[in-house]
Amino acid sequence: MHIAIIADPIDKQTAGIHYLTKHLIFNLLKFDKKNRYSIIRFKKETDQLKSKTIVLKNTLLFLKNDPIRTFITLPLLLRKLNPDVVVETAHFGPFNLPKKIKRVTIIHDLSPIKFPKFHPFLSQYLQKLFFPGIIKRSDLLFTNSKNTSQDLKSFYPESKSKICQLYLGKEDIFKPTKSEDIFKKYGINKPYFLSVGTIEPRKNLNTLLAAFSFFKKEHSSNIQLVIVGGDGWKTKSFYSELNKHPFKNDIKLIGYVNRLNLPALYSNALAFIYPSYYEGFGLPVLEAMACGAACIISNTSSLPEVGGEAALYFNPERPEELAERFNYILTEKEVQDSMKEASIQQASMFTWKKYAQEFIDELETRFGKEVDSKPEPR
Repeated sequence: MHIAIIADPIDKQTAGIHYLTKHLIFNLLKFDKKNRYSIIRFKKETDQLKSKTIVLKNTLLFLKNDPIRTFITLPLLLRKLNPDVVVETAHFGPFNLPKKIKRVTIIHDLSPIKFPKFHPFLSQYLQKLFFPGIIKRSDLLFTNSKNTSQDLKSFYPESKSKICQLYLGKEDIFKPTKSEDIFKKYGINKPYFLSVGTIEPRKNLNTLLAAFSFFKKEHSSNIQLVIVGGDGWKTKSFYSELNKHPFKNDIKLIGYVNRLNLPALYSNALAFIYPSYYEGFGLPVLEAMACGAACIISNTSSLPEVGGEAALYFNPERPEELAERFNYILTEKEVQDSMKEASIQQASMFTWKKYAQEFIDELETRFGKEVDSKPEPR
């Protein structure tokens, strides 16, 4: 098969979809020698994708998301390439293709549909406008969790026969790490609780702040709360709560951190905290577990699928419950040690190689016979 992959998130994002796209493609090119690939991006980097990359820049250079590129120039390029399959990795497309080209879309979550209040108006509006058509025209829909699969079936029943659920993987850099250099750089004093994620309402950081307040009132210790992540949207409420927090001096907000520094932060934390209301998967949880962190995470959406029996769970609406988990981790040293071992074992089940292999196996199962029966081009 000739497979074209729309790899825009590699150049446009730094969060989970970026890493999924990058590692899916790297592993497909490394292990799949049977099929042919075309990788469409905004720019050609000097990396493993260089020889397969086709650069297609925006027509409207002042826009990050150019509608002319999405709906006109990209479909025209794909028609010219005439692949058997087109893969959209950012769940918004592909658009305007003939039926003979199979459309594959990776659905990361239905947050803008299910929880529009967590998103900017334009994002929720565009998702509601285009999602039904994307689902209808797609030949195959990959999801990252059973929970997202169920959400998809609930909102779009016609998607049921098109869904294939695959769990994401982790990078090799995420492993127990004892490096101490990073802590001086960011002014972090041990011990500390750690949270990693974009600052936006869905991540539920206000509950984290409230829980830390409950905890500190009972423990007059030097324990810090370290929050890693850049600003997303609708951040006003979070910063308002942070500025009036009674233990503000023990909260370190260090922004975006180079990915190579994350393993040390995960590995040396008392626990990793993920209070999110809703996730399609929860990649930071997997990264933290791979580094041997004890994990305290919300009992919602896909997160129990990632954490399994290795994590502690709490209701994201109840900060006092999260504070109890803080206390449990702090006072039960043997439990913390056993959780670290369980985390590493749980994380070992998720690899990008496995994801890529199951991905291509599904494409070949769904489309292989049809492609093989096509007449050769003259």
